[in-house]
Amino acid sequence: MNLKKIKKGFTLIELLIVIVILGLLASLVAPAMFSKVDSSKIKTAETQMKMLETSLNTFRLDVGGYPDQLSELIQSDKKGWDGPYLPKDVPLDPWGNPYLYSKPGADGKAFSLSSAGKDGRPGGEDENADVVLQ
Repeated sequence: MNLKKIKKGFTLIELLIVIVILGLLASLVAPAMFSKVDSSKIKTAETQMKMLETSLNTFRLDVGGYPDQLSELIQSDKKGWDGPYLPKDVPLDPWGNPYLYSKPGADGKAFSLSSAGKDGRPGGEDENADVVLQ
């Protein structure tokens, strides 16, 4: 009887080939995936601002006017206040910055609500552009 040892496993060359293939796939897929992160943050900001708009309108119906600042959606001494109008504290935008709220708003609107984008400063382009409630 000839007993041969059967070796199971991968050789170093096979492992290197797999690592190279995984690296190539990652270099092709990663940029596409990271570009989706920025667009999803913009959509999250738009959705949060619509939620805040609903809360602001409910506040207006109860009190008779819009709040001077967003924190009044959580706690206020104004007559008719029937809040809190948000389940938790006023959220930060997806980049960790506070939303920009002003009353009265621009262009004759009752209020304006926006996010300064990724850079946290008003203005900017691409992912740094402001996200404004329409």
